[in-house]
Amino acid sequence: MDIKEILRHVDHTVLKPTATKEEIRTLIDEGIAYQVASVCIPPSFVKEATAYAAGRLPICTVIGFPNGYNTCASKVSETKDAVLNGADEVDMVINLGDVKSGDFEKVLAEIKAVKAGAGGKLLKVIIECSELTEAEKIKLCEVVSASGADFIKTSTGFASGGATFADVELMVKNVSQDVRVKAAGGIKSIADAERFLSLGAERLGSSSVIKLAKEEGLL
Repeated sequence: MDIKEILRHVDHTVLKPTATKEEIRTLIDEGIAYQVASVCIPPSFVKEATAYAAGRLPICTVIGFPNGYNTCASKVSETKDAVLNGADEVDMVINLGDVKSGDFEKVLAEIKAVKAGAGGKLLKVIIECSELTEAEKIKLCEVVSASGADFIKTSTGFASGGATFADVELMVKNVSQDVRVKAAGGIKSIADAERFLSLGAERLGSSSVIKLAKEEGLL
């Protein structure tokens, strides 16, 4: 697969808590230069990043990140604020405690509330696969499919593990046709990125794909 095609699926990401204004601007410059799908950044940078990008690429941010145990009202408020500041896409973290308690109706209601708060902007739902049983992953594919969300996403990159090929295969098999899959965390080579896409992922969340492509002489 051509590297330019791979990059068109990448959410070029910086979410570390020490991220600086300069790093965010560099991320945006790279995202524009290499025509990535979006840049994914902390909420506090969204307003300035939107102004700096000036419509040249989508701005994505995170909600309830990285642990997901904020209240539903808090996540909705975060979402509305992000959209007001210019976010085009939001990646929310579900409440894993609700999942482990078996309260999938609550999980569904929260996703629907965040979707409503997003006002039509793209919504990706992070289920944190590394912390789930296979049965929980399958159930969450059903929940996200019923929620109106646009994507189901494997991981935050801040838990015990990131995306795996097996998880992407499982998610592609179990979500509805209206829901796409985003693989995030643990993409260690361009070959990894290509395989995730070949398995059916539509987006890749990564802070390193451009760097890896340069190291491999592809850019």
